[in-house]
Amino acid sequence: MRRRDFIKVVGSAVAWPMAARAQQARKRPTIGFLGAASSSVTSQWVAAFAKRLGELGWIEGRTIAIDYRWAEGRNKRFAEIAAEFVKLDVDVIVTWGSAPVLAAKHATKTIPIVFAAQTDPVGSGLITNLARPEANVTGLSLQQADTVGKRIGFLREVVPNLGRLAIMGNGASPGVVVEMREVQATARTLGLDVTKREIKETEDIAPAIDALRGSVGALYVATDPLLFTSRIRINTLALGAQLPTIYGSREYVESGGLMSYGANFADLFRRAGDYVDKILRGAKPADIPVEQPTKFDLVINLTTARTLGLKIGEASCCGRTN
Repeated sequence: MRRRDFIKVVGSAVAWPMAARAQQARKRPTIGFLGAASSSVTSQWVAAFAKRLGELGWIEGRTIAIDYRWAEGRNKRFAEIAAEFVKLDVDVIVTWGSAPVLAAKHATKTIPIVFAAQTDPVGSGLITNLARPEANVTGLSLQQADTVGKRIGFLREVVPNLGRLAIMGNGASPGVVVEMREVQATARTLGLDVTKREIKETEDIAPAIDALRGSVGALYVATDPLLFTSRIRINTLALGAQLPTIYGSREYVESGGLMSYGANFADLFRRAGDYVDKILRGAKPADIPVEQPTKFDLVINLTTARTLGLKIGEASCCGRTN
């Protein structure tokens, strides 16, 4: 055999296993995880998601790959990360929050998208039907607007003679706009005067809260990745302005807020693992109904209540879950 031919044969023999290994590696499904906030503040949610995947046979690094990217609550990053995942051709995109989900949907019409928590997917125009999404998007709805009345009711129990309520939320988030609209309508039916403050970036938070000082009795903060990422700052400023706060998830209260009532996010992220499992096994997102929360938390921070001079009755004490 001539040396030139021998080299060609060896080259082919070496290249084939490498190509085969590359194909095998590509067969391992990849999840693009668009973290709307930061890794540190959502670590418990991510852990619940990864644990559920493991229970279903999807072990990170062995049978599945997860590409985590964090937007830190910045609206611009949602679209950038979604575009990166489309370029990488991931098998499924997982995220949460109205703006990130919409950014992912705008980026692709073919890659399945699972939202672990979305304020109001129908009201925000993401899908037209909970039972049959009829798109490449499905997941778990918070139905935040449906629980607005309960949040305001709990707030009125804790804050005596509440007459003026402020609402603060990310005006760039369609789901938040729906929630804020419902807060306004509900508050007015209860005879409360309403002041609205829209936030579009973190720099807007301090002046918005400062402007409320002495003019309202409490502050309702709509759930959103931007404000979630800044929740410690919001609570510090609100406490300085002597403003009782009400939120849609317990993490705000664990960071110093007064009280919250809403879906348990860790449980929602756990259930999102079931959606991913179904899709990776061949189900189409359009055929998987959007589900609603089954676990809700009422949480009150007694330390914050005492600082604000509020008396909390035993019946409404912190940590109640249903």
